[in-house]
Amino acid sequence: MEFSPFNHVVKLCIQGMSMEEKDHHEEARKLFMQGWDEATNDHEKFLSAYYISRHQKTVSDKLKWLETALQYALKINDSTVESALPALYLNIAKCYEDLSDPQKAKENSELAAIQLKNNPSDKGPFYHGTKAALQIGDLLVAGGNSNYKSEFKMNHIYFTALVNGAGLAAALAKGEGRERVYIVEPTGVYENDPNLTDKKFPGNPTRSYRSQTPLKIIGEATDWHKPNPEELQKFREKLESSEGEIIN
Repeated sequence: MEFSPFNHVVKLCIQGMSMEEKDHHEEARKLFMQGWDEATNDHEKFLSAYYISRHQKTVSDKLKWLETALQYALKINDSTVESALPALYLNIAKCYEDLSDPQKAKENSELAAIQLKNNPSDKGPFYHGTKAALQIGDLLVAGGNSNYKSEFKMNHIYFTALVNGAGLAAALAKGEGRERVYIVEPTGVYENDPNLTDKKFPGNPTRSYRSQTPLKIIGEATDWHKPNPEELQKFREKLESSEGEIIN
């Protein structure tokens, strides 16, 4: 399953997070439980269980939901959730530490370290969304202005492994040209985008990355979903109130 902010269960989780930000924790818990009850696949179960764990009154109950989230994450076994495994294992280790089980805490801490060593493990293909007209062979380099807020200088170049995520970035980018989604190839090392990873959602479900080395354009993707005007307006409003976080 490709992560999408327009998925029904993801929308419920987003609504729950909004309630958390307003300190309406009981309303948030109900929304996350609704997501669990209405989930139809392993990925939706994983997400909702993760959020439910944050609203448990005892360490034992929190551990139960974290291990449920881990169970579904391991069943999915793809790059969408692999980046969430280090934090999941560390949270589980903390629960075992609080429950005075140092052996289990150590086991899960070691599993977190193994997962961190392998992240990011995404092999692509990778995409970059923009309104700039570029050619195959051109290089996208860090140091330019943000696609969304021109007052921000970018120390990294950002990209994603989700073609529809890059399409959303292209639709939101400033400029008068048509939306373009380029297929890109990193020329050096890259890392999970820290603006997104483990901030709102567990791990890096948007498969968003950044690099200080250039991205080489190797093609252009044409088969991607263009958000409708109402969806775009909601994202534009979020960008206006943000501090320059990257959507890509």
